[in-house]
Amino acid sequence: MPHGRPAKRRRITPPLDDDVPSKTIKSSDLFARAADWDLEQAYAQKNRSKKTKESTRLPIKTAQGQLQQVEEKEPEDGSDSFLGSGSEGEDSNSEEDDADETPPTESEPAAPAVPLKQQIFGAKEEIARLAGLLSEDPEEHASAFKKLAQLADSQSPIPVQKLVLAAQVAVYKDVIPGYRIRAYKDEDLGNKISKDVRKTRQYEQALVTGYQAYVKHLGGLAKGRKGDEDAQSLRSVAINCACTLLLSVPHFNFRTELLNILVHELASRESTPDFVKCVETAEKFFAEDDDGASSMEAVSLLTKMMKAKDYRIREEVLNTFFQLRLLSELTTPSSTTKADKPEDMSKLHGRKVKKEKFEHRSKKEKKLAKERKAVEKDMREANAIVNYEEREKMQSETLKLVFVTYFRILKARVPELMGAVLEGLAKYAHLINQDFFGDVLEALKDIINQADAALKGELDLGEGTSAALDVDRDEVRNMTRESLLSTQTAFTLLSGQDVSKAASSLHLDLSFFTSHTYRTLYPLCLDADIELGPKSLRLPDPHSSKSSEKAVNRVNISTPILLLTRVLASILLTPSQPPPSVAAASFFKRLLTVSLQLPEKSALAVLNLLAQIADKHGRRIEALWYSDERKGDGVFRGESDTVEGTNVWATGSGAWEGELLRKHFCPKVREQVAAIDKIIAGVHR
Repeated sequence: MPHGRPAKRRRITPPLDDDVPSKTIKSSDLFARAADWDLEQAYAQKNRSKKTKESTRLPIKTAQGQLQQVEEKEPEDGSDSFLGSGSEGEDSNSEEDDADETPPTESEPAAPAVPLKQQIFGAKEEIARLAGLLSEDPEEHASAFKKLAQLADSQSPIPVQKLVLAAQVAVYKDVIPGYRIRAYKDEDLGNKISKDVRKTRQYEQALVTGYQAYVKHLGGLAKGRKGDEDAQSLRSVAINCACTLLLSVPHFNFRTELLNILVHELASRESTPDFVKCVETAEKFFAEDDDGASSMEAVSLLTKMMKAKDYRIREEVLNTFFQLRLLSELTTPSSTTKADKPEDMSKLHGRKVKKEKFEHRSKKEKKLAKERKAVEKDMREANAIVNYEEREKMQSETLKLVFVTYFRILKARVPELMGAVLEGLAKYAHLINQDFFGDVLEALKDIINQADAALKGELDLGEGTSAALDVDRDEVRNMTRESLLSTQTAFTLLSGQDVSKAASSLHLDLSFFTSHTYRTLYPLCLDADIELGPKSLRLPDPHSSKSSEKAVNRVNISTPILLLTRVLASILLTPSQPPPSVAAASFFKRLLTVSLQLPEKSALAVLNLLAQIADKHGRRIEALWYSDERKGDGVFRGESDTVEGTNVWATGSGAWEGELLRKHFCPKVREQVAAIDKIIAGVHR
């Protein structure tokens, strides 16, 4: 191809654009594009900065004599400078436009309210999702604890909050381990550890943090007593959740906070359903405690609460101490019966009861046996076997707190709690230290003297009557019951001890209690409520000013006839201290007379006791059936208040009540009387 001049390139016309200057565009093209012009938008995008107008007002003179220029205020209608001052029609149109645009900015349309049923349904779905994640793999979804707690904020409806509280209880019961988690510090979490250990620590930290916030939330809800019905129902749910956690995971962290919720509710003077729930929880908590540490902490908090309220509490709270595992776990040092010893006592102390036959073992076998013992020891520690010595120490401290509370109430003479205290002392009397026997017996004698004075009507209005009657003249203290409990406590004090040795060394005399029991047999047999316990259902007195629940006989358990038979068994059937012949015969004669007036079941109980007395002291009382063996003279005085003054061996005495009891309407009573006669006849031969 010949070299020649290169071809001339054409100039390409630039695209038609607004940015291109107008001198490069032809006039014909300019008018052709007129339809694409956007003059209004270009005008609107211009600078709207308002120009300051020059003030046309004259200056004024102030009070100080200075001249001051008055500035003109901007028009309030917000009209732009470039609009100018239009006509009145334009002004009215602009005002209408402003009026049309103002309402949406002032009151925006509120979001549509979600129905309560739909909110509950949505909350259930979210709770189920989070609970499922935590049940499936809690370590992987540890953040779900916080998300679940956020569903129950203060803005949520009350039903949603109840659902969340109940769901959290179920979740924590499932995921809480069987050990206590210590609080990790920041440096512990930042140490160089393996990935699995770090993951476990982070999960435990999230669990403890979430559980702490949940327990704190429960405590805040449980302490609010005032409020509407919804708030009270939410409070009841919170108390139930706390009780459930206390029984399910008592070993875990923040047990003290849960116990404070329980104690705060037990301090109430009203018997509400929440109060009853807390009482049942406390009793079950004491009964299921194995190591004694939980019970000691709970008893410590309860005793502090009672002391702060000057022991003005309900009797049900004090009766929760009956469920403590003290009577079965702690045994008296002098008791050597097989029933009192644990079955595996030889294993606990590491010694053998019988010497086993010697077996020859090689060194290798001895080494293996030693290693096996070491492994078993580690396994026992891993399984957290209760240390019996530590448990005994814990229960001893708990028993000390209980006795201190009982003695303080006994000293303060709180009317509503006297029955519960005496029954508690009667139950745990064999565990009291001998150094306190004298003081306890003096206090019990004082109570019996008050009971005798109340029966005779000799109490002063300022001391005895005010203690026995409330404002509406309804009985608060059952004096007869208190005297029976005091007598039972006095005889139970020496039940597990060597009575003769203790009585001689401590100068204890129980004849006062024996005389009181003998003196009160006749009034007791005429008591219409002798077979009715304090918990027995009965109709209210129509003549009483209180139409609701009466204050008499609160929560004690035993009936009067049961207490009486226990006291008589302590007096007449104690193996270590048998009664004199005169006392045995006097009690037997009076009990025969009493059985004529008692109801059917009470008569059977007394006759059963008389059969035991006849079997044990037949030689001492056979003179009541055979007059030729009586050596006494004078007149029989059945109404006497003392054993010696009755003159039971006189001519007028005898077991003639048996002839009437043989014609009793109850066949069992007739059979029991025949059995007693048979026992006496066998002894006489």
